[in-house]
Amino acid sequence: MNKIKMTTPLVEMDGDEMTRILWKMIKDELICPFVDLKTEYYDLGLVEREKTKDKVTFDAANANKKYGVAVKCATITPNKQRVEEYNLTEMWKSPNGTIRAILDGTVFRAPILIDYIKPAVKNWKKPITIARHAYGDVYKSTEYRVPTEGKAELVFTDKDGNESFRQTVYDFECPGVLQGQYNKDSSIRSFAHSCFKYALSTKQDLWFSTKDTISKQYDQTFKLIFQEIYDSEYKTQFEELGIRYFYTLIDDAVARVIRSEGGFIWACKNYDGDVMSDMVSTAFGSLAMMTSVLVSPDGNYEYEAAHGTVTQHYYRYLKGEDTSTNPMATIYAWTGALRKRGELDSLPELCDFADKLEGACIKTLTDGIMTKDLTGLVSEGVAVKAVNSRDFIAAIRERLQAALDA
Repeated sequence: MNKIKMTTPLVEMDGDEMTRILWKMIKDELICPFVDLKTEYYDLGLVEREKTKDKVTFDAANANKKYGVAVKCATITPNKQRVEEYNLTEMWKSPNGTIRAILDGTVFRAPILIDYIKPAVKNWKKPITIARHAYGDVYKSTEYRVPTEGKAELVFTDKDGNESFRQTVYDFECPGVLQGQYNKDSSIRSFAHSCFKYALSTKQDLWFSTKDTISKQYDQTFKLIFQEIYDSEYKTQFEELGIRYFYTLIDDAVARVIRSEGGFIWACKNYDGDVMSDMVSTAFGSLAMMTSVLVSPDGNYEYEAAHGTVTQHYYRYLKGEDTSTNPMATIYAWTGALRKRGELDSLPELCDFADKLEGACIKTLTDGIMTKDLTGLVSEGVAVKAVNSRDFIAAIRERLQAALDA
Protein backbone atom coordinates (compact mmCIF):
# COMPACT_ATOMS: atom_id res chain seq x y z
CA MET A 1 0.00 0.00 0.00
CA ASN A 2 1.06 3.61 -0.49
CA LYS A 3 2.13 5.14 2.79
CA ILE A 4 0.46 8.32 4.05
CA LYS A 5 2.78 11.27 3.43
CA MET A 6 3.86 13.88 5.98
CA THR A 7 5.18 17.34 5.12
CA THR A 8 6.43 18.62 8.50
CA PRO A 9 8.20 16.41 11.03
CA LEU A 10 6.99 15.62 14.51
CA VAL A 11 9.42 16.10 17.35
CA GLU A 12 9.95 12.59 18.73
CA MET A 13 11.17 12.30 22.33
CA ASP A 14 12.18 8.75 23.25
CA GLY A 15 12.17 7.62 26.86
CA ASP A 16 13.05 4.96 29.39
CA GLU A 17 12.50 1.38 30.51
CA MET A 18 9.36 -0.55 29.54
CA THR A 19 7.73 2.39 27.78
CA ARG A 20 10.83 2.67 25.58
CA ILE A 21 10.32 -0.98 24.55
CA LEU A 22 6.63 -0.32 23.80
CA TRP A 23 7.57 2.85 21.90
CA LYS A 24 9.55 0.85 19.36
CA MET A 25 6.83 -1.82 19.06
CA ILE A 26 4.20 0.83 18.38
CA LYS A 27 6.30 2.53 15.70
CA ASP A 28 7.31 -0.74 14.04
CA GLU A 29 3.86 -2.37 14.05
CA LEU A 30 1.26 0.39 14.05
CA ILE A 31 2.73 3.50 12.43
CA CYS A 32 5.70 2.98 10.11
CA PRO A 33 4.01 0.30 7.94
CA PHE A 34 1.28 2.83 7.10
CA VAL A 35 2.78 6.32 7.46
CA ASP A 36 5.89 7.75 5.83
CA LEU A 37 6.88 8.95 9.27
CA LYS A 38 8.97 12.11 9.54
CA THR A 39 10.36 12.96 12.96
CA GLU A 40 13.17 14.97 14.48
CA TYR A 41 14.42 12.49 17.06
CA TYR A 42 15.66 13.23 20.58
CA ASP A 43 16.67 10.51 23.02
CA LEU A 44 15.45 11.61 26.45
CA GLY A 45 16.44 8.33 28.05
CA LEU A 46 18.31 8.83 31.31
CA VAL A 47 21.59 7.55 29.83
CA GLU A 48 21.53 10.21 27.11
CA ARG A 49 20.47 12.94 29.54
CA GLU A 50 23.49 12.07 31.69
CA LYS A 51 25.76 12.00 28.63
CA THR A 52 24.61 15.46 27.45
CA LYS A 53 24.26 16.94 30.96
CA ASP A 54 20.54 17.27 30.22
CA LYS A 55 21.13 19.50 27.18
CA VAL A 56 19.10 17.05 25.08
CA THR A 57 15.98 17.89 27.08
CA PHE A 58 16.32 21.60 26.37
CA ASP A 59 17.04 20.89 22.70
CA ALA A 60 13.91 18.74 22.44
CA ALA A 61 11.73 21.41 24.05
CA ASN A 62 13.04 24.10 21.71
CA ALA A 63 12.46 21.80 18.73
CA ASN A 64 8.86 21.46 19.93
CA LYS A 65 8.58 25.25 19.74
CA LYS A 66 10.07 25.18 16.23
CA TYR A 67 7.85 22.47 14.72
CA GLY A 68 4.73 22.90 16.85
CA VAL A 69 3.93 19.24 17.60
CA ALA A 70 5.81 16.68 19.67
CA VAL A 71 5.20 13.16 20.94
CA LYS A 72 6.99 12.04 24.10
CA CYS A 73 7.69 8.67 25.69
CA ALA A 74 7.64 8.32 29.49
CA THR A 75 10.94 9.18 31.17
CA ILE A 76 12.61 8.58 34.52
CA THR A 77 12.85 11.46 36.98
CA PRO A 78 15.82 10.27 39.05
CA ASN A 79 15.82 9.99 42.83
CA LYS A 80 18.71 8.92 45.05
CA GLN A 81 18.25 5.25 44.14
CA ARG A 82 18.30 6.07 40.41
CA VAL A 83 21.47 8.14 40.81
CA GLU A 84 23.19 5.05 42.14
CA GLU A 85 21.57 2.66 39.63
CA TYR A 86 22.57 4.75 36.60
CA ASN A 87 25.81 6.15 38.08
CA LEU A 88 24.61 9.73 37.51
CA THR A 89 26.74 12.79 38.18
CA GLU A 90 23.64 14.78 39.13
CA MET A 91 20.03 14.13 40.16
CA TRP A 92 18.64 15.53 36.89
CA LYS A 93 15.31 17.31 37.09
CA SER A 94 12.09 16.03 35.59
CA PRO A 95 12.21 16.27 31.76
CA ASN A 96 8.48 16.98 31.83
CA GLY A 97 9.05 19.87 34.23
CA THR A 98 11.77 21.33 32.00
CA ILE A 99 9.70 21.00 28.82
CA ARG A 100 6.60 22.44 30.46
CA ALA A 101 8.56 25.40 31.80
CA ILE A 102 9.98 26.18 28.34
CA LEU A 103 6.60 25.81 26.60
CA ASP A 104 4.66 27.44 29.49
CA GLY A 105 1.65 25.29 28.73
CA THR A 106 -1.33 23.61 30.32
CA VAL A 107 -1.63 19.82 30.50
CA PHE A 108 -5.09 18.42 29.69
CA ARG A 109 -5.63 14.81 30.75
CA ALA A 110 -8.76 12.78 30.05
CA PRO A 111 -9.55 9.06 30.43
CA ILE A 112 -10.09 6.63 27.55
CA LEU A 113 -13.51 5.11 28.28
CA ILE A 114 -14.70 1.59 27.40
CA ASP A 115 -18.36 0.68 27.88
CA TYR A 116 -17.80 -2.47 29.90
CA ILE A 117 -15.10 -1.03 32.19
CA LYS A 118 -17.08 0.77 34.86
CA PRO A 119 -15.46 3.49 37.00
CA ALA A 120 -14.69 2.67 40.62
CA VAL A 121 -16.84 5.69 41.49
CA LYS A 122 -20.21 4.28 40.50
CA ASN A 123 -21.94 7.60 39.74
CA TRP A 124 -19.27 8.73 37.24
CA LYS A 125 -20.85 8.50 33.80
CA LYS A 126 -18.83 11.04 31.77
CA PRO A 127 -15.09 11.77 31.46
CA ILE A 128 -13.43 14.14 33.90
CA THR A 129 -10.68 16.19 32.25
CA ILE A 130 -7.85 17.43 34.47
CA ALA A 131 -6.33 20.76 33.37
CA ARG A 132 -2.94 20.91 35.05
CA HIS A 133 -0.89 24.09 35.21
CA ALA A 134 2.49 23.05 33.84
CA TYR A 135 4.79 25.68 35.27
CA GLY A 136 6.65 26.25 38.52
CA ASP A 137 5.48 24.85 41.87
CA VAL A 138 7.47 22.03 43.45
CA TYR A 139 8.82 20.94 40.04
CA LYS A 140 11.01 24.04 39.83
CA SER A 141 11.51 24.58 43.55
CA THR A 142 14.76 25.27 45.35
CA GLU A 143 15.40 22.89 48.23
CA TYR A 144 17.88 22.74 51.07
CA ARG A 145 18.56 20.05 53.64
CA VAL A 146 19.04 22.07 56.85
CA PRO A 147 21.99 20.50 58.70
CA THR A 148 21.80 22.23 62.06
CA GLU A 149 20.19 25.01 64.12
CA GLY A 150 19.71 28.27 62.29
CA LYS A 151 17.30 30.79 60.79
CA ALA A 152 15.68 30.39 57.37
CA GLU A 153 14.49 33.60 55.71
CA LEU A 154 12.51 34.54 52.61
CA VAL A 155 14.16 37.54 50.96
CA PHE A 156 13.24 39.51 47.84
CA THR A 157 15.65 41.97 46.20
CA ASP A 158 14.33 44.06 43.33
CA LYS A 159 16.13 44.61 40.00
CA ASP A 160 17.83 47.75 41.39
CA GLY A 161 19.34 45.80 44.28
CA ASN A 162 16.94 47.06 46.91
CA GLU A 163 15.78 44.55 49.50
CA SER A 164 11.99 45.04 49.67
CA PHE A 165 10.96 41.98 51.67
CA ARG A 166 12.51 39.81 54.38
CA GLN A 167 10.63 37.41 56.61
CA THR A 168 11.65 34.53 58.81
CA VAL A 169 10.38 31.22 57.51
CA TYR A 170 11.45 29.26 60.57
CA ASP A 171 14.02 29.28 63.35
CA PHE A 172 15.37 25.75 63.18
CA GLU A 173 16.24 24.24 66.56
CA CYS A 174 17.33 20.99 64.88
CA PRO A 175 18.05 19.66 61.37
CA GLY A 176 15.17 19.86 58.89
CA VAL A 177 14.33 20.64 55.30
CA LEU A 178 13.52 23.84 53.43
CA GLN A 179 11.78 24.46 50.12
CA GLY A 180 11.06 27.59 48.11
CA GLN A 181 8.74 27.59 45.10
CA TYR A 182 7.51 30.26 42.76
CA ASN A 183 5.13 31.15 39.95
CA LYS A 184 4.56 34.05 37.56
CA ASP A 185 1.46 36.12 36.81
CA SER A 186 2.13 35.71 33.09
CA SER A 187 2.12 31.91 33.34
CA ILE A 188 -0.98 31.87 35.53
CA ARG A 189 -2.74 34.07 32.97
CA SER A 190 -1.77 31.72 30.16
CA PHE A 191 -3.09 28.82 32.25
CA ALA A 192 -6.39 30.59 32.82
CA HIS A 193 -6.85 31.48 29.16
CA SER A 194 -6.07 27.88 28.09
CA CYS A 195 -8.63 26.50 30.54
CA PHE A 196 -11.39 28.93 29.54
CA LYS A 197 -10.77 28.36 25.83
CA TYR A 198 -10.74 24.58 26.25
CA ALA A 199 -13.99 24.71 28.19
CA LEU A 200 -15.61 26.78 25.43
CA SER A 201 -14.33 24.47 22.68
CA THR A 202 -15.61 21.35 24.46
CA LYS A 203 -18.75 23.02 25.90
CA GLN A 204 -17.98 21.76 29.40
CA ASP A 205 -18.17 23.39 32.83
CA LEU A 206 -14.84 24.50 34.28
CA TRP A 207 -14.00 24.03 37.94
CA PHE A 208 -10.92 25.56 39.52
CA SER A 209 -9.61 24.78 42.99
CA THR A 210 -6.72 25.82 45.23
CA LYS A 211 -6.29 26.36 48.99
CA ASP A 212 -6.35 30.14 49.22
CA THR A 213 -7.58 30.07 52.83
CA ILE A 214 -4.17 28.69 53.84
CA SER A 215 -1.94 30.05 51.05
CA LYS A 216 -3.11 33.65 51.24
CA GLN A 217 -0.66 34.97 48.63
CA TYR A 218 0.46 32.09 46.36
CA ASP A 219 -2.86 30.28 45.92
CA GLN A 220 -4.94 33.44 46.20
CA THR A 221 -3.04 34.93 43.25
CA PHE A 222 -4.27 32.02 41.09
CA LYS A 223 -7.83 32.51 42.31
CA LEU A 224 -7.87 36.28 41.68
CA ILE A 225 -6.31 36.08 38.21
CA PHE A 226 -8.76 33.37 37.11
CA GLN A 227 -11.74 35.41 38.33
CA GLU A 228 -10.53 38.64 36.76
CA ILE A 229 -9.97 37.01 33.34
CA TYR A 230 -13.29 35.15 33.49
CA ASP A 231 -15.27 38.29 34.36
CA SER A 232 -13.58 40.49 31.76
CA GLU A 233 -13.24 38.09 28.78
CA TYR A 234 -15.22 34.87 29.07
CA LYS A 235 -18.30 35.28 31.25
CA THR A 236 -20.63 36.26 28.41
CA GLN A 237 -19.46 33.39 26.18
CA PHE A 238 -19.91 30.88 29.01
CA GLU A 239 -23.43 32.13 29.70
CA GLU A 240 -24.36 31.99 26.01
CA LEU A 241 -23.29 28.32 25.87
CA GLY A 242 -25.04 27.49 29.13
CA ILE A 243 -21.83 26.35 30.83
CA ARG A 244 -20.38 27.69 34.04
CA TYR A 245 -17.11 28.50 35.76
CA PHE A 246 -16.76 28.32 39.49
CA TYR A 247 -14.01 28.33 42.09
CA THR A 248 -13.92 26.28 45.26
CA LEU A 249 -11.36 25.09 47.79
CA ILE A 250 -9.57 21.94 46.69
CA ASP A 251 -10.86 19.84 49.59
CA ASP A 252 -14.42 20.83 48.69
CA ALA A 253 -13.65 20.15 45.02
CA VAL A 254 -12.53 16.60 45.84
CA ALA A 255 -15.85 15.95 47.60
CA ARG A 256 -17.81 17.46 44.70
CA VAL A 257 -15.87 15.41 42.13
CA ILE A 258 -16.59 12.14 43.95
CA ARG A 259 -20.32 12.95 44.13
CA SER A 260 -20.56 14.16 40.53
CA GLU A 261 -21.45 12.38 37.29
CA GLY A 262 -18.35 13.77 35.56
CA GLY A 263 -18.44 15.63 32.27
CA PHE A 264 -16.43 18.72 33.29
CA ILE A 265 -12.91 20.16 33.34
CA TRP A 266 -11.14 20.37 36.69
CA ALA A 267 -8.32 22.93 36.66
CA CYS A 268 -5.54 22.43 39.22
CA LYS A 269 -2.17 23.87 40.06
CA ASN A 270 0.86 21.86 38.95
CA TYR A 271 1.30 19.46 41.89
CA ASP A 272 -2.43 19.15 42.55
CA GLY A 273 -3.01 18.28 38.89
CA ASP A 274 -0.26 15.66 38.95
CA VAL A 275 -1.89 13.85 41.90
CA MET A 276 -5.52 14.32 40.92
CA SER A 277 -4.99 13.13 37.33
CA ASP A 278 -3.55 9.87 38.68
CA MET A 279 -6.52 9.52 41.02
CA VAL A 280 -9.07 10.19 38.28
CA SER A 281 -7.40 7.88 35.76
CA THR A 282 -7.12 5.03 38.26
CA ALA A 283 -10.75 5.44 39.34
CA PHE A 284 -11.84 5.33 35.68
CA GLY A 285 -9.90 2.12 35.17
CA SER A 286 -6.16 2.37 34.69
CA LEU A 287 -3.42 4.97 34.56
CA ALA A 288 -2.52 3.44 31.20
CA MET A 289 -5.93 4.60 29.91
CA MET A 290 -5.31 8.33 30.35
CA THR A 291 -4.50 10.70 27.48
CA SER A 292 -2.30 13.74 28.07
CA VAL A 293 -1.50 16.78 25.95
CA LEU A 294 0.50 19.88 26.82
CA VAL A 295 -0.91 22.97 25.08
CA SER A 296 1.15 26.17 25.10
CA PRO A 297 -0.39 29.64 24.73
CA ASP A 298 1.42 30.18 21.41
CA GLY A 299 -0.05 27.04 19.84
CA ASN A 300 2.50 24.29 20.49
CA TYR A 301 1.44 20.76 21.44
CA GLU A 302 3.23 17.91 23.18
CA TYR A 303 1.46 14.55 23.48
CA GLU A 304 2.50 11.90 25.98
CA ALA A 305 1.23 9.08 28.17
CA ALA A 306 0.20 10.17 31.65
CA HIS A 307 1.95 7.25 33.36
CA GLY A 308 5.56 6.43 34.19
CA THR A 309 8.12 4.04 32.74
CA VAL A 310 6.61 0.83 34.28
CA THR A 311 9.85 -0.08 36.02
CA GLN A 312 8.86 -3.44 37.49
CA HIS A 313 7.74 -4.74 34.09
CA TYR A 314 11.06 -3.58 32.64
CA TYR A 315 13.06 -5.52 35.21
CA ARG A 316 11.03 -8.61 34.34
CA TYR A 317 11.56 -7.95 30.62
CA LEU A 318 15.33 -7.82 31.17
CA LYS A 319 15.11 -11.29 32.74
CA GLY A 320 13.37 -12.57 29.61
CA GLU A 321 9.99 -12.86 31.32
CA ASP A 322 6.71 -12.20 29.53
CA THR A 323 5.08 -8.85 30.33
CA SER A 324 1.56 -7.59 29.81
CA THR A 325 2.08 -3.82 29.81
CA ASN A 326 -0.80 -1.67 28.58
CA PRO A 327 0.34 0.52 25.62
CA MET A 328 -2.97 2.39 25.14
CA ALA A 329 -1.91 5.78 26.51
CA THR A 330 1.33 5.68 24.52
CA ILE A 331 -0.54 4.77 21.33
CA TYR A 332 -2.93 7.67 21.97
CA ALA A 333 0.06 9.99 22.39
CA TRP A 334 1.09 9.04 18.85
CA THR A 335 -2.44 9.36 17.44
CA GLY A 336 -2.91 12.74 19.11
CA ALA A 337 0.35 14.05 17.65
CA LEU A 338 -0.32 12.63 14.18
CA ARG A 339 -3.85 14.06 14.16
CA LYS A 340 -2.67 17.50 15.23
CA ARG A 341 0.13 17.41 12.63
CA GLY A 342 -2.48 16.49 10.04
CA GLU A 343 -4.76 19.34 11.14
CA LEU A 344 -1.97 21.93 11.05
CA ASP A 345 -0.62 20.73 7.69
CA SER A 346 -4.06 20.13 6.07
CA LEU A 347 -3.47 16.39 5.69
CA PRO A 348 -6.88 14.74 6.17
CA GLU A 349 -5.42 11.30 5.41
CA LEU A 350 -3.15 11.60 8.44
CA CYS A 351 -6.07 12.65 10.66
CA ASP A 352 -8.13 9.76 9.33
CA PHE A 353 -5.31 7.33 10.07
CA ALA A 354 -5.13 8.55 13.68
CA ASP A 355 -8.90 8.07 14.02
CA LYS A 356 -8.72 4.56 12.58
CA LEU A 357 -5.83 3.56 14.85
CA GLU A 358 -7.76 4.71 17.91
CA GLY A 359 -10.81 2.86 16.60
CA ALA A 360 -8.73 -0.30 16.21
CA CYS A 361 -7.56 0.02 19.81
CA ILE A 362 -11.13 0.33 21.09
CA LYS A 363 -12.29 -2.53 18.83
CA THR A 364 -9.55 -4.77 20.23
CA LEU A 365 -10.68 -4.04 23.78
CA THR A 366 -14.39 -4.44 23.02
CA ASP A 367 -13.54 -7.79 21.43
CA GLY A 368 -12.27 -8.80 24.87
CA ILE A 369 -8.53 -8.78 24.05
CA MET A 370 -6.61 -6.78 26.63
CA THR A 371 -3.58 -6.54 28.91
CA LYS A 372 -3.77 -7.94 32.42
CA ASP A 373 -4.24 -4.58 34.16
CA LEU A 374 -7.76 -4.32 32.67
CA THR A 375 -9.06 -7.88 33.11
CA GLY A 376 -10.13 -7.36 36.72
CA LEU A 377 -12.06 -4.20 35.86
CA VAL A 378 -14.54 -5.47 33.26
CA SER A 379 -18.20 -5.99 33.99
CA GLU A 380 -19.38 -9.45 35.01
CA GLY A 381 -20.33 -11.72 32.15
CA VAL A 382 -17.93 -10.17 29.63
CA ALA A 383 -15.52 -12.72 28.15
CA VAL A 384 -11.94 -11.47 28.14
CA LYS A 385 -8.59 -12.79 27.01
CA ALA A 386 -5.45 -11.50 28.74
CA VAL A 387 -2.47 -11.23 26.39
CA ASN A 388 1.07 -9.90 26.53
CA SER A 389 1.97 -6.50 25.10
CA ARG A 390 3.27 -7.82 21.79
CA ASP A 391 0.12 -9.90 21.13
CA PHE A 392 -2.10 -6.97 22.13
CA ILE A 393 -0.35 -4.69 19.64
CA ALA A 394 -0.60 -7.44 16.98
CA ALA A 395 -4.36 -7.65 17.59
CA ILE A 396 -4.64 -3.89 17.17
CA ARG A 397 -2.69 -4.05 13.90
CA GLU A 398 -5.02 -6.73 12.55
CA ARG A 399 -8.04 -4.49 13.20
CA LEU A 400 -6.25 -1.40 11.92
CA GLN A 401 -5.43 -3.16 8.66
CA ALA A 402 -9.06 -4.19 8.30
CA ALA A 403 -10.23 -0.62 8.87
CA LEU A 404 -7.75 0.77 6.34
CA ASP A 405 -8.68 -1.88 3.77
CA ALA A 406 -12.35 -1.05 4.20
